[in-house]
Amino acid sequence: MVKIRPQTAPGTVRELELFAARNEFISFQVALHGGQTGMTVASLSLPSLTGPSVITGKDITLYRETFLNITHLTTPDSQPGLWPDGLIPDVDELTGEKRIAFPFTVPPGEARAIWVDVHVPADARPGAYEGLAQVIMSDGTHVDLRIRLRVVNALMPSTSSLKTAFLVEPRAICYAFTGSDCSEGVLLRLLPLFYRVGLEHRITLAGGLPPVMQQSSWSLKDWQAFEGLWGPFLSGTTPSRLPGARVTSWRYLGPTSVESLLQFTRETHVRGWLPLVFDYVGDEPPYWSTFEDIRRRAGLMRQAAPGLRTLLTTEIDSLAREDLEELVDIVVVLVNFIAQPVPGSGTQRQRYDEFLALPQRELWLYQSCASHGCGSPLEENQPGQGWPSYMIDRPATKNRAMQWVAFLEDATGELYYQTLEMLSTAWTDQYRWWGNGDGTLFYPGLPSIIGGSTEVPIPSLRLKLIRLGFQDYEWLKAVSDAGDPEYARRVALRVIPTPWRVPDDGALFETARLCLIRRYMQLTAFRDPEAVIRFVDVPCPQGFEVPPGG
Repeated sequence: MVKIRPQTAPGTVRELELFAARNEFISFQVALHGGQTGMTVASLSLPSLTGPSVITGKDITLYRETFLNITHLTTPDSQPGLWPDGLIPDVDELTGEKRIAFPFTVPPGEARAIWVDVHVPADARPGAYEGLAQVIMSDGTHVDLRIRLRVVNALMPSTSSLKTAFLVEPRAICYAFTGSDCSEGVLLRLLPLFYRVGLEHRITLAGGLPPVMQQSSWSLKDWQAFEGLWGPFLSGTTPSRLPGARVTSWRYLGPTSVESLLQFTRETHVRGWLPLVFDYVGDEPPYWSTFEDIRRRAGLMRQAAPGLRTLLTTEIDSLAREDLEELVDIVVVLVNFIAQPVPGSGTQRQRYDEFLALPQRELWLYQSCASHGCGSPLEENQPGQGWPSYMIDRPATKNRAMQWVAFLEDATGELYYQTLEMLSTAWTDQYRWWGNGDGTLFYPGLPSIIGGSTEVPIPSLRLKLIRLGFQDYEWLKAVSDAGDPEYARRVALRVIPTPWRVPDDGALFETARLCLIRRYMQLTAFRDPEAVIRFVDVPCPQGFEVPPGG
């Protein structure tokens, strides 16, 4: 939860104690300071974590963090210079190919970092695990770090309980990897890899199907080809460290003729996919769509494809004023509109209750450049607080916060407008819509940059932090479902009192997560009473106390 920049001061920690459920990713950083002479790091070795089972192989992934030089600040309180975000894998998780994370040099007086992901296998046995991380220098010396991991008796779901639609633009993949070629062969080779990385970070990449699949009508052969390529993502059989992970949404991008819609809904219904599909009937009216066009398209969907859900980014006043409640199934509200920092305003969530009482209605949230002001600085974005943000030069807490807000506002999904906006220049420049990283969460893994011989998508450090937020959501939900929703909500409010007051204190998020785990274990003590006894030494400070008798 610390973005390690070159000027980050050296630390002294040589041991880590971590806690995780089965099928959860736990992450940490190994930060290195060059001191007076600098150093060359030959490698980092963490072969396994050993306990009741052994965690090893593809479940431990190492990355060298790289910097992006920030010259345009996202917010006035940000700082120019080098910020970590790009990740060079040691062995990438898609192909198992060795890359060029190591060796690397730490200059004198500067800091560098290694990001470590540990996936606890779904079939790992609960209990205490231990491993030794060795930072091996070029001269043969090494620094040892002791890693202790407690695996608790809980299983995190492979598919996020909070639905997502993080959008993709296929042409961005073409430009980033080929310069221009956007043939079907290029997309069929690379686009599924992006989807796989998305699933392993607990998000769904929605849309972006190759153009051949958007033609006016599909033959049986077309459907069989589609099912062979995309069926595993829709059914949960694609290869993944998260067994059974599946997409939670699918954006319709086909033609709008009645015949095509009838055929599409018939075929997706037969395959059990129709509940996942949504049609994006309009975006932020009246700025990017007109209400007339929205009403026309949503009305067509109701007529020709009644099982295909409609999605619109707007807010309750426009929805009611334009009489769209009967035509929109999923209303996606800007996080800045669901709760406003205007005296006396507070949360607007209760104003959506009447809409949500209609059949099959949902409330989702999204964030945009409004989190950093869209060119006009926001008064609430002061040091120590501010809106959730996926920007590079914002604190790690801001990248992790959105899913906490979704829990507090009782939203069931999250939309993000784009993930590949500046993919082609991601290693050097991501400034877009007045923010660094706005709409770009991946890097192009070209062999010329990451080594090896194959091209793969690379997750950003922010995507790792976003995954932590989705896992936090699972713990909040698990405590609620296990019988104590009041405690889950109290913990969430202690971390984020209002959506515009996300703190900069990363330790607060970690403490909250730990106390949620502890509370879940108390509520489910019948599963493993001894484990709960061993867990009581985990402190829960003021504001996180378990209620008397709990």
